Amino acid sequence: MIATLRQLTTFAGVGFVATALHYAVLIALVEVAGIPAVGAALCGFVAGGILSYCLNRRHTFKSERRHAEAIWRFAIVAGVGFVLTYLFMSLFVDLGGMPYLPAQMITTGIVMLWGFAAHKAWTFA
Repeated sequence: MIATLRQLTTFAGVGFVATALHYAVLIALVEVAGIPAVGAALCGFVAGGILSYCLNRRHTFKSERRHAEAIWRFAIVAGVGFVLTYLFMSLFVDLGGMPYLPAQMITTGIVMLWGFAAHKAWTFA
């Protein structure tokens, strides 16, 4: 239980850093480049995902799994997270008319829970 709590705390810390990159890309693409919020959110997701893989593999899960095996597992979990991001951002922003930043905050929480469970049980197990 304590090991899982430590992992969850570390995962949240790594997630904070990866999310900061995600949001920086999102805001820059929307506010500076004029890209629609859903597409910008997906670009930010990819940037944050790359950083997340590197940090989680090394610090959160301390995985001994080889990159060749872990990376495709991570990509599948991230792919589901990518689809969830698209679905929830489309639902909140395009259909619900919600401002993109609050929509992204809710979406981030949902996708974070999915990612932790999947990476712990499968990607880096």
